[in-house]
Amino acid sequence: MRFRTATALTGALALSLVSGCAQGGAGSSANTVTYWLWDTNQLPAYQACAEDFEKRNPGLEVRISQMGWDDYWTKLTASFIAGTQPDVFTDHIQKFGQFAGLKVLEPLDDLGIEDSDYQPGLAASWVGEDGHRYGTPKDWDTVVLFYNERMTRDAGLSAEELNGLSWNPEDGGTFEKAVAHLTVDEQGRRGDEPGFDKDNVKTYGLASNGGGDGDGQTTWSHFVASAGWTYTDKERWGTEYRYDDDTFQSVIEWYFGLADKGYLAPLTDYSQSNEANAQVAAGRAATAFDGAWMLSTYAGLEGMDVATAVTPVGPTGKRATMMNGLADSVTRNARNKPGALKWVKYLASEECQRTVGGHGIVFPATPDGTEAAVAAYEKKGIDVSAFTRPVDETTDFRTFTYPITNYAADVHALMQPAMQDIYGGGKPVSGLDETNDQINLILDQ
Repeated sequence: MRFRTATALTGALALSLVSGCAQGGAGSSANTVTYWLWDTNQLPAYQACAEDFEKRNPGLEVRISQMGWDDYWTKLTASFIAGTQPDVFTDHIQKFGQFAGLKVLEPLDDLGIEDSDYQPGLAASWVGEDGHRYGTPKDWDTVVLFYNERMTRDAGLSAEELNGLSWNPEDGGTFEKAVAHLTVDEQGRRGDEPGFDKDNVKTYGLASNGGGDGDGQTTWSHFVASAGWTYTDKERWGTEYRYDDDTFQSVIEWYFGLADKGYLAPLTDYSQSNEANAQVAAGRAATAFDGAWMLSTYAGLEGMDVATAVTPVGPTGKRATMMNGLADSVTRNARNKPGALKWVKYLASEECQRTVGGHGIVFPATPDGTEAAVAAYEKKGIDVSAFTRPVDETTDFRTFTYPITNYAADVHALMQPAMQDIYGGGKPVSGLDETNDQINLILDQ
């Protein structure tokens, strides 16, 4: 049923575009550029960019709309169907393949975007299968291990040790030993001590962030990547997924096996209102893998000091982290397309990127913007080196992006229940063979 719903939505959207119902962003005009984003924390930074842009472009006004993550994508999809889409919107690489395939994005080839002006790989990710650019680099994030300093200190684990962890799918390495030791049952026994009761755990060594769906950004992605696995047969616009690969399945079996041992919080602990950060805040978990967009949230936890460590070294001898990069895209039927193109070019400029970096909310895509963000975080007393090391030390890290393919919504619809069945339902990882076949059949259409 999930698969049919996703496919039906895709079909409806495609039909509406073919029939020419799109008439441009609601409320836009020759003097206004409408711009949508989802992150309320970033709103002040982009309002500052808009003010500067308007000074540089007399007569043009940028009208910004902000809404929550779930509402954002629902309303954006509906707006494409109804013809009320914004002129410009913040795009996510997870959604890019679907939008590019539906031809709802305006090519941006004439804006002069150069890969070398941005952090490695960010600009290249937004080139479609047809060779045209559909997004200008906006910002980036990596994944780290957040940890409760009091809990790690009580467990005798130093920052140096946490930054030097390694893992393997056979015995879990020093990473599994660490999360086992950080796990405490209701009687105060640690996960690596005699008598530990895995069915009555007070504090888990590692928080739950759900099943990871088909990308595992803050769950298992850094493990499978540091084991040498790739999502598809090509870095971008692959035609075959590899969820049936032996390496992938061995890592997934080990990772979710941590829950069976009582070290990883169960799937039932996770919900949209009880994500990994909430579990750490409540003392339910000692550590959590999470992304740079959560920095301010963890830093703001009252009565708790939270620090960060890099992801553990894998069997390949490297650490790995997804390096996700957002972009700004212009809609194909933007009402004010000339103004939209000017605004998108300005958003990707050093001027706006430094402004955004100075707010210390995200890491902008340009090196100068990143430096401005690092300086802003330092002023707040926040150490961000675990996030920037993958960019600065490319020999030690493997960075990778979301899988970029066609039919991304359909892949998600199939992989989400499949991964939850393994995590929470005890289904064998071999069941992913059939799921992978279904996905590749869709891609072969």
